[in-house]
Amino acid sequence: QVQLVESGGGLVQAGGSLRLSCAASGIIFSIRAMDWYCQAPGKQRELVARITRSGSTNYADSVKGRFTISRDNAKNTVYLQMNSLKPEDTASYYCHTTYDGMDYWGKGTLVTVSS
Repeated sequence: QVQLVESGGGLVQAGGSLRLSCAASGIIFSIRAMDWYCQAPGKQRELVARITRSGSTNYADSVKGRFTISRDNAKNTVYLQMNSLKPEDTASYYCHTTYDGMDYWGKGTLVTVSS
């Protein structure tokens, strides 16, 4: 059974940093692309960052230069380092992958950035 468990969210002042973690189980982690999505209240869930199995990354324009996605295949964990946070980054952040033709999501971790 595939499980994704996020952690690391919290309340931070604008300009601050947080590091989110997503621990995966039930999959061969090293061969999967992993994503971070965010969803703000009243808005659609949107892709923040993606890392492929080879380590290639891409980012939403709104976070380029501020967020960094990385992975540790030995720990089956993907990270999202969030720097220079802005109030508009306030959202729930979700880990996502596809496996065996199905989408899997974590339950999310809330990030709140105060001005």
